[in-house]
Amino acid sequence: MADTSLFSPENLEAARVFVGSALALTGAVFSAAGSIGVLRFPDFYTRMHSASVTDTLGATLVLFGLMLIGGWSLVSFKLLCIWIFFMFTSPTASNAAANGAMKAGLEPFLGKWTGQKIKIEGQEALRAQEDRE
Repeated sequence: MADTSLFSPENLEAARVFVGSALALTGAVFSAAGSIGVLRFPDFYTRMHSASVTDTLGATLVLFGLMLIGGWSLVSFKLLCIWIFFMFTSPTASNAAANGAMKAGLEPFLGKWTGQKIKIEGQEALRAQEDRE
């Protein structure tokens, strides 16, 4: 007689794969949202923030989903090592890029963004545009 209980090994395996797939898909959606944010936001700092936060969350969800799908194995351990490496390097790289931009003189775009595309050829053009408004 087959085991038809809710917690049978076949049902638990299917649930594990389903939850892992859902996590991986959710992570891919977060990463795609971050990519859209990079295209939509007005300046370097907001674009960088969008990319770093959503990619960190997206990568976490994708890697944990793949760990669930893979089960307890060497592959899961390797994915965990990749996640730990990513958690150290992604925020550090974002911080380094922001500090480099600030030291190079790139100022954040402050104020209300109207959605209009403006042509900027350096900080002087931006300041001139602000003075006209």
